[in-house]
Amino acid sequence: MSTWLEPARKMPVGPVLFVDRDGVIIEDRHYLADPADVALIPGAADALVRARQAGFALVGVSNQSGVGRGRFGEAELARVMARLDELLQAQSAGLDASYYCPHAPEHQCTCRKPRPGLLEEAARRVPWLPGSSWVVGDKESDVRLGRDAGLGAVLVLTGHGADEVKRVRREWGDDPRVLVAADLAEAVAKIIMSPGGDQ
Repeated sequence: MSTWLEPARKMPVGPVLFVDRDGVIIEDRHYLADPADVALIPGAADALVRARQAGFALVGVSNQSGVGRGRFGEAELARVMARLDELLQAQSAGLDASYYCPHAPEHQCTCRKPRPGLLEEAARRVPWLPGSSWVVGDKESDVRLGRDAGLGAVLVLTGHGADEVKRVRREWGDDPRVLVAADLAEAVAKIIMSPGGDQ
């Protein structure tokens, strides 16, 4: 497991918005390895700003199996992340920290979502309260990660979300802490409007 960004200061205990990268913050590019291909999804940066204004710390959590599969190396991944950080910082939407799993699925590692390793790593550096924290992603594994850890979860329909929504609704259709949103902007709006969402 690797870390791109560390908190610049000790952060107070509070709610965290854990956000997947591909298909949620940026356009999904298959095995993204070129910084020139990093493109923010419209409204994503503003959504992160709004979440921070509502009291959430912002933490990226991402499976990056392209490293484990040999599609690209960690140096290329770091350049992609640096470009993402540049784009977000330009809109005052930089993440407080970001963690990724570099392993292929067959490695059966504990940090590949939906296993909890990325959240456990984040908890050692960014204090957070599960009852008021959320995971936002475009896959069933993101939703499962959040619910298994006692967090709320939002499936966005960008990225792979449109293909995953039936599965998520079948699994968690009656769970009030599982939401579906068109994109990150709508996800943040729904989270803030949820009980206890606006800190």
